[in-house]
Amino acid sequence: MTELPIAASGAALDRAKAVMIMLHGRGASAENMLSLADDFASPDIAYLAPQAPGFSWYPYSFLAPVERNEPALSQALAAIGNIFAELSDHSFSSERIVLLGFSQGGCLALEYAARNPQRYGAVIGLSAGLIGPPGTARNYPGSLAGTPLFLGCSDIDAHIPLGRVHETTEVLRNMGGDVTERIYPSMGHSINEDEMTWVKQTLAGLLQRAAIA
Repeated sequence: MTELPIAASGAALDRAKAVMIMLHGRGASAENMLSLADDFASPDIAYLAPQAPGFSWYPYSFLAPVERNEPALSQALAAIGNIFAELSDHSFSSERIVLLGFSQGGCLALEYAARNPQRYGAVIGLSAGLIGPPGTARNYPGSLAGTPLFLGCSDIDAHIPLGRVHETTEVLRNMGGDVTERIYPSMGHSINEDEMTWVKQTLAGLLQRAAIA
């Protein structure tokens, strides 16, 4: 669908009622990320997982100066935009598309949504936050128009400072996002069942709305 290899599972696009774009973390693979789709199994959802070049969306920490991660960051954001454009050609509005990412992929998902605000089916950042060093201006124009957003992270995550999670929640709420933030004591850098339950419940609601429409 784009210049990036994309692993896919679930419903074919010509019969799917919704699409989930899944963004893997640094050093991981599209196939590894797509394995999460087994937990969300639905015959009505298409799951797409693009593969980052060299298994990394950008070279340095998400806390590094933004320019240090260029041009890879802009290229990664553009690749996501290309997927949305091609899904639009298949008659999927943004309200029927869920953007989910873990770790580096979660940071990328959140940054894409903030820079391209609209009503999404949902945006999920697992162990993630908005990109940029401390003190980065967060003047994103536009509205997320009530998009359900989820931020889940440990309070001791070695890669994601707790303060950045709180900052991201505040920014996205101010942009009109319906943000659920959950901090898990002593979890580490991983994904848990509570997060998966939230995603499954949100997908069920999205499919219910799609059926009514």
